[in-house]
Amino acid sequence: MLRRLSTNCFTSNPSVPWLFVGLGNPGDKFKGTRHNIGFEMIDAFADSLGISLTNLHSKALFGQGFVGSFPVFLAKPQTYMNLSGQSIGPLAAYYKLPLNRVMVFHDDMELPCGILRLQEKGGHGSHHGLKSVIDSFRRNREFARLRIGIGRPPGQMDPKAFLLQKFNTLARERIDAALKEGADVLKLIPSDGVTECARWFNREQKYKHIRSSTTFKVEIMDNHLT
Repeated sequence: MLRRLSTNCFTSNPSVPWLFVGLGNPGDKFKGTRHNIGFEMIDAFADSLGISLTNLHSKALFGQGFVGSFPVFLAKPQTYMNLSGQSIGPLAAYYKLPLNRVMVFHDDMELPCGILRLQEKGGHGSHHGLKSVIDSFRRNREFARLRIGIGRPPGQMDPKAFLLQKFNTLARERIDAALKEGADVLKLIPSDGVTECARWFNREQKYKHIRSSTTFKVEIMDNHLT
């Protein structure tokens, strides 16, 4: 049985755990698709910490461990994306965690592929998984997010079809690099906090996008010339 935290825990207390959650859809059918990049990020983070997500808790695959001296909980809801809150809400309530100790990883079509963005709070932006999470917290939006850029669907492609596609070779390379970058910065969150990490990390990611765009244009020109 997992230990229940004391009701005397406060956010200033370093012993209060962080809950990191990756959003996605369970099952092999959805593995590797754009909409499941939240699952991939939590897996990359778990692997970097040596934490196994093998327990089932509050309708989620669950693991726990430490980042340095800071306790962390990691979870992958198994409710399907649009019902993610049915897992995350009860999980945070079980451990009596304040929302500023919760971070959710999710795909984001508003960011270029492979670009990451740390955010302290916000709305759902029509992301049904995030909307479910917000609803589970009684419409409270005061939890952090790691937004993972997957880019926009090409032309007139249906966004729903785009989300359920797998990445092409170039996009996959960018995503794999982003997973490593994400796992690295997430290790700093418990000690440095979201605000401080977002200050420098988001700036680096912005410049990475500029460099990536330049490289991509050069690749197109090289391909054209050859």
